[in-house]
Amino acid sequence: MKLGEIAKILDGRLNGSPDIDITGVAEIKRAASGDITFVSKKEYLPELKHSKASAVVLQEGLDEKDLIGKPSVIVKNSYLSLIPLLKLFYPVRGDSKGISPQSLIKTKNIGKDVTIHPFVCIEDNAEVGDSVVIYPFTYIGKDSRIAEGSIVYSNVSIYHNVIVGKNVIIHSGAIIGSDGFGFVKDDNGIYQKIPQVGNVIIEDDVEIGANVCIDRATLGSTIIKKGVKIDNLVQIAHNVIIGDNTVIAGQTGISGSCNIGKGVVMGGQVGIADHSNVDDGVILAGRAGVTGDLEAGIYSGIPAIEHNKWKRIQAGLTKLPELIKKVRELKRRLEKSESRSQNPEKT
Repeated sequence: MKLGEIAKILDGRLNGSPDIDITGVAEIKRAASGDITFVSKKEYLPELKHSKASAVVLQEGLDEKDLIGKPSVIVKNSYLSLIPLLKLFYPVRGDSKGISPQSLIKTKNIGKDVTIHPFVCIEDNAEVGDSVVIYPFTYIGKDSRIAEGSIVYSNVSIYHNVIVGKNVIIHSGAIIGSDGFGFVKDDNGIYQKIPQVGNVIIEDDVEIGANVCIDRATLGSTIIKKGVKIDNLVQIAHNVIIGDNTVIAGQTGISGSCNIGKGVVMGGQVGIADHSNVDDGVILAGRAGVTGDLEAGIYSGIPAIEHNKWKRIQAGLTKLPELIKKVRELKRRLEKSESRSQNPEKT
């Protein structure tokens, strides 16, 4: 494809010849002749000096003189432009539509243009919407619903009465609707299981990573709202509500009955204690430990505190051995001074 055509597709401004042939997309360091790369931050510009890429998609506002004459397409958001660029050069292969005779389907509620691979089991009264794709060894429980355009990859278990919205992607190994962790001790100190009779609701445009577990509610619903993106290996407990367009990185654990706001960002290995409320737009750094309610802001540490305060504390910790040494020396001098004042004849 010609560079000029790419500029039109990306709605970008072309600097250089429109007739340059582009055959692929690659990172700056790995790009070869014929590849187009991209730069979103000024600090990456020097790497273009050594790149073999034939052209670059460049973030608007960067100093174009530093490109050393390399042809470029200037766009408002180069990272965002990567989406149509990758789709253009690496289109997703469509599955052949149809229902495999090796699948076990007990419901009649199957939409049009679906793709159901071998060894899928779909129970009674479940619903599968139009253009849904379900990969091998996946289980769809009784009374569950999967809306149109959703993709469910291999080895996913969707328990009974789970509702999955439109254009949802569920990656391999995810378990949706397993029992919440609800137990109570009886008079003999033995844990008794509380029946988990609620469900899980996954709204539209959600993506759920591999091996994510989302528990059903004890009563009511565990709700993942529209546009939420969940990384691999995340645990979401019963009765949690996660607001629109929240992003959750891997190995995060959210305890029961938490209410997470809209547009929240969680780094890896975040832990949130039960019944916590996290306001809209909160940012939690990796390994932050939330032990209670949080207002809008950026937080780090265990327990999670305001990020700038946490940075000052961390900076102080590096000086702690020296401070301890000084305190010990001051203590020794003070004790010596007190000893002299109490026994003046020895001085």
